[in-house]
Amino acid sequence: MGFDDFTALLDSPVYVVTASAGGQRAGCLVGFAGQCSLEPERFIVWLSKANHTYLVAERATVLAVHLLPQDHGLAARFGALCGAEVDKFDGLHWTEGPHGTPLLTDAVARFTGRILERFDGGDHVGFLLEPLTVVKAKDGRPLSLHQTLDITAGHPA
Repeated sequence: MGFDDFTALLDSPVYVVTASAGGQRAGCLVGFAGQCSLEPERFIVWLSKANHTYLVAERATVLAVHLLPQDHGLAARFGALCGAEVDKFDGLHWTEGPHGTPLLTDAVARFTGRILERFDGGDHVGFLLEPLTVVKAKDGRPLSLHQTLDITAGHPA
């Protein structure tokens, strides 16, 4: 059994992480994320260095982390499109959160988090977040990784 075989058994939620900095807003589909401390409360999200959202997030002070409803189209918008080429928020219901961070209205739940540290993990960078606000908007199970495996990443290779 190899590491790919091990990770293929996992089916954690996917997230949309959004950021705003320097007059730009961005968001992307994220599969690598999770709570990493109980006390103090901490959560880490890993953004690909090839992703446009990473470029915005490295200048941001706050990120928003959204659990998606059972809406493959929403996941595909944030996973398959490149934010450097299209406005992923065009036509969506969203509001502005702390420091201009886009908040998706259709999320099952979301939180905003202050970026405490960044960790280089190889082709991804981990953003350690301290939760600021938490909202549960809808009932239902969030979209999972296995439900999005057909989405091809929209960022440049």
